[in-house]
Amino acid sequence: MAMTVHVDIVSAEEQIFSGLAEFVALPGEAGELGILPGHMPLMTRIKPGAVRVKVQNQAEEEVVFVAGGLLEVQPGLVTVLADTAIRGKDLDEAKALEAKRKAEEALANQSSQLDYAKAQAELAEAIAQIAAIQRLKKGIH
Repeated sequence: MAMTVHVDIVSAEEQIFSGLAEFVALPGEAGELGILPGHMPLMTRIKPGAVRVKVQNQAEEEVVFVAGGLLEVQPGLVTVLADTAIRGKDLDEAKALEAKRKAEEALANQSSQLDYAKAQAELAEAIAQIAAIQRLKKGIH
């Protein structure tokens, strides 16, 4: 039997995932993070992108798109607190492409530094969401 760690992925709206996992991979600020059972305690910010969870006794990974947030690793528990979280199966490519287009338009028509920063964040989130959708379509996790 493989070693496991309990994983919780929550957003402001709802709990997205809770269960035992053999492995968790997610987009940290300094690069991709891989968390195995027994990982040392850690707290860090995460970037927009796909959180991949290798669930115990399940062939397919669970994939959740997060729009940034925090990761906390404690002995036996991994918690992802996401600004926004969407189950991989619920991602909508058309909406993501439209959000990307609007963010690019806002960048081109900026009227202040605040508008520019907001548009940059929205663009980064849309691009990360599109990348997650494309990876899911190709079966690459």
